[in-house]
Amino acid sequence: MLKRLGVVGIVVEDTSAASEINAILHASAEIIIGRMGIPHRERGVSVLSLIVDGSTDEISALTGRLGRVPNTLVKTALTRDAHVASAQTGKEA
Repeated sequence: MLKRLGVVGIVVEDTSAASEINAILHASAEIIIGRMGIPHRERGVSVLSLIVDGSTDEISALTGRLGRVPNTLVKTALTRDAHVASAQTGKEA
């Protein structure tokens, strides 16, 4: 399987969507390496960044689900080179 490393930026304009976003992130925990979330209380928004390592299909599925949450903006940047991972270990072959 070809895997890519990347960053996903998420801006949540309605913080009441936090539980739905957390459920989506939990469901994709296997491809999320790191996560940082910062609430900007003065503006009433939250900004999250994710470091992901997965196939383009896995990452696209995650960002697609996040993008369907109302008042949520999602942008992704991925490495150009994909690495081959073994199916059994998920490690580079």
